[in-house]
Amino acid sequence: MSLANTVDADIRKANTLPVDFYLDPQFFELSKERIFARSWQFASGPEAEIDLTPLTLLPGFLDEPLLLTKHGKCLSNVCTHRGKILVEQACDANLIRCGYHGRRFSLEGKFLSMPEFDGVENFPTAADDLREIAAAELGSFRFVSLEPIESFENYVAGVDHFFKTEAPLNLTATRDYEVNAHWALYCENYLEGFHIPYVHRGLNEVVDYGTYTTETFRYSSLQTAWSEPPAIAGGSDTDPVARYLFIFPNTMFNFYPWGISVNVVEPIAPAKTRVRFLTYISDESKLKTSAGADLHGVEMEDEAVVESVQKGVRSRYYLHGRYSPTREQGTHHFHRLIAEFMG
Repeated sequence: MSLANTVDADIRKANTLPVDFYLDPQFFELSKERIFARSWQFASGPEAEIDLTPLTLLPGFLDEPLLLTKHGKCLSNVCTHRGKILVEQACDANLIRCGYHGRRFSLEGKFLSMPEFDGVENFPTAADDLREIAAAELGSFRFVSLEPIESFENYVAGVDHFFKTEAPLNLTATRDYEVNAHWALYCENYLEGFHIPYVHRGLNEVVDYGTYTTETFRYSSLQTAWSEPPAIAGGSDTDPVARYLFIFPNTMFNFYPWGISVNVVEPIAPAKTRVRFLTYISDESKLKTSAGADLHGVEMEDEAVVESVQKGVRSRYYLHGRYSPTREQGTHHFHRLIAEFMG
């Protein structure tokens, strides 16, 4: 199954992705390896440093057990002897020891020892070490990739500077939402401000729709929202009220005067998605008067629209749509990347 050449590079001529991408379970399964295993995935933020932190990458979808170390490495969290999960809870430790048969590894993932293995030929080998997973940092945020299509430096080129001067961030809230819609439909909604006047009445009073802009980069896009007057939303003449950064295929960084809201879109099934919200605050005094003050309310409005679209794309009369050249550059860019990754 292929999506190659389904989305024209010229937004004025292009049709959106064929509806089968959202409905056919085979496309959903193929996207695991073709899109999500090859892209860079959000792993953690500036939480307290612990020697070993277990992470299940995209639970219920990729379901890959990983292990983050305090020194920036990411390792497989599966014992190379019989496949047991090695670390069940975050902990401080000077080595990794399997609780099943006692196999031990260094914090670098190197095999150290194994009881009752005297006389085993050609042992140990590199296969007895823990597999190291590609890992990288973007400011105080960490990303991992199972089979990266591109170096992380190239993956975030053009947007990495937003993370170089960030103020200290404190994780103050986490919340998960389940949305009855395909993961890509949720992302598409995020990627355009076109719907703001129609869907988000409160947000529309804060954002100056006329000056809303979208920039696209190789694997990311940035929407910038300004306010008029700036004081309404805590912005200034030189600083926007919000920047919405999307890193393909499913990570969203929302920059506000008060801090950063991170949204991670996690596929569950072709018509079910989990969205993780992580709120990092740097200046609490600006929270109530800035854009992003009512994240939950905006999320409920978005979910209602996206779930309605999920119902609509099942219609026998819907095949694909077209793009607004002035308002849907981000969605067009997203669809082009999906078509490229899916091949």
